[in-house]
Parts: sequence; C-alpha cells; structure tokens
Amino acid sequence: MTITIKVNAECLHQLDLSPAQITIDQLFQQGAITASEQQMCFEIDYPRDPQDPRELSEVPEVRLWFVRLDARYPWLPFLLDWKGGELARYVAMLVPHQFHRTEGIQYNPEALEIFLMRKIFILADWLPQQGIPSISRLKSMSQMLGYDLDDGLFELITAS
Repeated sequence: MTITIKVNAECLHQLDLSPAQITIDQLFQQGAITASEQQMCFEIDYPRDPQDPRELSEVPEVRLWFVRLDARYPWLPFLLDWKGGELARYVAMLVPHQFHRTEGIQYNPEALEIFLMRKIFILADWLPQQGIPSISRLKSMSQMLGYDLDDGLFELITAS
C-alpha cells in the first residue's frame, strides 16, 4: 500500500507541513507505523516555467519545506519508498548535490556522510522505541546511499 502525500505550491510557500503531519499522525493513531515501512512517497505540485531546467530539489522553496519536514520528523526515511527512489529524492532535498546527464545525481560526499550518520544515530534510537529491530534496516539504508557500514559501529551505538 503506497502512502502518497500531496504537497502543493501554497504548502511549500507557507512552510505548511499539514499534509505530511495529518498522514503521519494517522499512522501513529492507527498503530500502523511498522506496517508503513518504505511505503511513503511525495507528490509535489510546484508550477515552474517550462524553460526552468532545475529539478525540484534545486528549487529553494521546495528544499526549505523538506528541511522543515526533516526537522519535525527526523526518522522519516524509515517510511519512504526506498526502491521507488523516494529516499534518494528526499536526500537530494537535504544534501548539496549536482546532476550529471550521464551519471545522475552526485551528492557532495562529505555532506552525504554527515547526513547518513545523523540518520543512523536518529533511527538507531527511534526504531527500538517503536519495537522495530534496527541494525539490518540501518545497514540497508546506508547501502542504498552507497555506504557499507561496519558491524562495529552498530555495536558502539547499541552499547551506549
């Protein structure tokens, strides 16, 4: 079951998180967070000039909305549809990058590493609070972003 959050230009300009907040609050109220793992995507309706070559992740208003969303729900990557490319798009909203016609998106390596480790630490705390095993999920997420994290890191995290 795909969960689609529709975001329009008015929400973006007003930094109105209500479309996401309503959906996420309903998932919590229904006890459906675990069942919603990797099911969420965003449908962004932001009109642009046909001559505008920018991707949505390069539009400041769109990026700022996602920065605010990430501040409110720092564990949101758990819900995103990784296989459908939603994790990569979400990361592009938050991490400096460039697009290459042949190679696709190229994240700033240092910024991506900082982003990933922050998410690992957040999710390593949040997932167990939800009763969800975390290590395999965190390893999978890091692999989706091109990192193969050592088991020793997870031993350090769980020991503290």
